[in-house]
Amino acid sequence: MKAGIFRQAKEFVIEKSILISGLLIVLFVCLIFVFLIKESSQLFKTTGLGEFITGKFWYPISDPARFGILPLIMGSFLVTIGAMVISVPLGIACAIYIGEVAPAAVREILKPLVELLASIPSVVLGFIGIVTLVPMVKSVFHLNTGLTALTGSIMLAFMAMPTIVSITEDALNAVPKSYKEASLALGATKWQTIIKVCVPAALSGIVAAVMLGFGRVIGETMAVMMVTGNAAVMSFNFLKPVRTMTATIAAEMGETVHQSDHYFALFAIGAILFIITFMINLTGDFFIRRIKK
Repeated sequence: MKAGIFRQAKEFVIEKSILISGLLIVLFVCLIFVFLIKESSQLFKTTGLGEFITGKFWYPISDPARFGILPLIMGSFLVTIGAMVISVPLGIACAIYIGEVAPAAVREILKPLVELLASIPSVVLGFIGIVTLVPMVKSVFHLNTGLTALTGSIMLAFMAMPTIVSITEDALNAVPKSYKEASLALGATKWQTIIKVCVPAALSGIVAAVMLGFGRVIGETMAVMMVTGNAAVMSFNFLKPVRTMTATIAAEMGETVHQSDHYFALFAIGAILFIITFMINLTGDFFIRRIKK
């Protein structure tokens, strides 16, 4: 009798602890967002929201100061799109090999190795990029500097691939075996089964992997700040230096005057970045829920 009461009390405490932990996480996220909005709203007393988002000049310490973040938004998306163009096909191909083609022994080695790549600190990857990738890009394309959007895209693609590979491989494993068995029984080859049965069936998971990889890339700071040149200019050229929103916050927050317009503008960039990453992760979560159904 006492053992039963103790077990019920123990389960009650564990359930409530998990519930409180979940609520606290939601509360912290909401407080972060409210804090960003509160701080950034001070900027819009002197600079309009439209001018802030569509302005072409980021001159925060000039007189008068200019707080247009369009070059920063373009830099972020240019580097991110380049990274996704590289990482998505490679990541999906790698996941197909690990999940459907590789022998079990090879799979047991490759899967942990891919996931281990995600644990490498971004500052270490940035350092490797400066030492190896920057000189290579400069030499191959005969540029004055290898600190370009392309260099940042390659580094970020390397950082996004573990996320894309891991989630895509999980989605392929979630495809019912009966689908594959039915396809093979009807005379399809293994590759036809993978391309025409497994990949379409796991499409929701693959899209979720791409979206989460996108969120990982656009929120990256250190590596991209070290290899992209940090030039806040309007450019669609992958062989030109660019500056991202995350790099701007990291590079300037420590030097700006507290409670100045420049200070509030950096919080406004953070708020916009928060909204972008939140929407991307929400979309990725939507597709992950579709997999579970």
